[in-house]
Amino acid sequence: MQTTHATTAPLLSPFGPLVAHPPHDTSGYERITVNPVAPTIGAEIGGVRLGGDLDEQTMVEIRKALLEWKVLFFRDQDISRADHRGFASRWGDLEQHPFFKYVQPGQTDVDVTTFAKDMANVGTENNWHNDVTWDAQPSLAAVLRAVEVPPVGGDTLWADTGAAYDTLPEDLRDRIDHLVAEHDWIHTFGKGMPEDAVEALRSHLPAVQHPVVRVIPETGRRVLFVNIAFTQHILDVSPTESDELLARLYRHISRPEFQVRLRWRPNTIAFWDNRTCQHYASSDYHPARRVMERISVVGDRPVGVTR
Repeated sequence: MQTTHATTAPLLSPFGPLVAHPPHDTSGYERITVNPVAPTIGAEIGGVRLGGDLDEQTMVEIRKALLEWKVLFFRDQDISRADHRGFASRWGDLEQHPFFKYVQPGQTDVDVTTFAKDMANVGTENNWHNDVTWDAQPSLAAVLRAVEVPPVGGDTLWADTGAAYDTLPEDLRDRIDHLVAEHDWIHTFGKGMPEDAVEALRSHLPAVQHPVVRVIPETGRRVLFVNIAFTQHILDVSPTESDELLARLYRHISRPEFQVRLRWRPNTIAFWDNRTCQHYASSDYHPARRVMERISVVGDRPVGVTR
């Protein structure tokens, strides 16, 4: 994991307005309400319960809101694990994470990851990342449900990687548009696993390559698709240039202008497009207890900018 970049990278556009595009229009929704939380990312969705059957028009509107706002927040969703799974499965096949039985104790279902943090098992998800970029087909989306929250702290933040791309200097966008980076799990999840388990999984899960700039098929939007947790280096440039580029991109993605922050309550659900945003779980609540359940949807192979 490359963890020193953020302290060495120069600021991009250090002062003044940093606006990617005008806010989205929230009209045109009939089945749900959409209330933006930040200018380009994050909206609270009302008028819907995620348990049980949802009619097709409601699903269409949720999909539209997800593409526009990248992460959606649903409050007061007192639903079961079966309901949680049922909603997530409407978006595609469910992932079965190969590592969490080793690094997150207490897993009971292969398609539900339980993050149970307390005095003995501390939170370690406090870095900016997209999920599962070490796979050839990273997660399409994730549905995260709050089961137990600390009295204060434990917020989750998301960063809009499309807005981050849009506000890069033009020469830097041109420089990275056709680059490819290597992603791997060996230096993150691999560190928390027995050596024999690492060896057994390694042949099935080699390092993979993804475009530095990913294009979202439904919208044509370009987004930055590198993250400090799993991106190892950029190919076909020198190690020095790779480190310099990644450092600048990581620092730019982490700017507050591209972020939204969720203060959890029990029965809150966050649903995000893993292609278009990164997330960060604030680990500021130790030794209090925080329990979350996440179900992720299998994605497709990322596509880059065509020449």
